[in-house]
Amino acid sequence: MPTETYNSLPDTVLAWKKSHKLGRFDPNTPEIERKKVEDGWKDVDERHISVGKRCRVGAEDTRRGTIAYVGEVKEIPGLRGPWVGVVLDEPIGKNDGSVGGKRYFECAEKRGVFIRPDRIEVGDFGTILEEEEDDEDMEEL
Repeated sequence: MPTETYNSLPDTVLAWKKSHKLGRFDPNTPEIERKKVEDGWKDVDERHISVGKRCRVGAEDTRRGTIAYVGEVKEIPGLRGPWVGVVLDEPIGKNDGSVGGKRYFECAEKRGVFIRPDRIEVGDFGTILEEEEDDEDMEEL
């Protein structure tokens, strides 16, 4: 179905969103987006996120690495605000420090990942492999 035809139909999700002023049709959307960006930078400050620090990604503690980039990533469409580029200890990432052909940091393929600040925890984290070896050593005592 052509876009023009769909846009003119009264019983579509698009028409419903328009009538209820949701998403991009909400007159407050620019203010909401600005607040999200501000909150992202506030997370960066409060979590002490900066390049060179060790971190873990997500709540499961299955990915750890070193922060290599903090800032905007314009190549990620529709998502403004700060992103944290992490060089992972293990090859379980999504990229090599580049997005859409633009390089933000250097790392091997599958070692890089871009994450929102609210999913990063900065700390004195060793590698998961080091901790597993320490656990094994404790079992031998």
